[in-house]
Amino acid sequence: MQRRLARTSFLLSVAVLLSACGFHLRGTGDVAVSEQWRSMYLVSNNPNSEFSREVKTRFAANGVAWQEDKSTASFQLVLGPERFSQRNLSLNAEARAAEFELTMRSTFSVRDAAGEEIMADTTGSVVKQMENDPRNVVGKAEEIRILKSEMRGELAQQILRRIAFFAASKEG
Repeated sequence: MQRRLARTSFLLSVAVLLSACGFHLRGTGDVAVSEQWRSMYLVSNNPNSEFSREVKTRFAANGVAWQEDKSTASFQLVLGPERFSQRNLSLNAEARAAEFELTMRSTFSVRDAAGEEIMADTTGSVVKQMENDPRNVVGKAEEIRILKSEMRGELAQQILRRIAFFAASKEG
């Protein structure tokens, strides 16, 4: 009994300390989407892509209910494909790439229930830099894969923030 009380007290203390220092899970539940914007339909050339799934997940974590039929949704999110590019930033002594710049972009717009465009085409982008070790090709490929996944999440979050800001500006 005393051990259980001690464990409960410890967990409660940790929770209070973490909340007091401002800790929160990154990318979840931190964007306020107004009530009327919480019913959406996704228009995408590839609705099963990793990027489309990431957008759906981020929006759902912030209270958006995705509709299966666009006639039941308040708004339609028209999502363009993700475009990924990589360029060399600097070269090493052997004239090989020492640093890369990775860029991920996507264009999106929002239509109302009648199909009228209310938020024009907007492009979101995320840029990251990474160092390159030419002797570790497998490690570099894995690092790029991980960074692309992180960039997808950041781009989806950026789209969510922009739409939430747009919605708030229309209401106010």
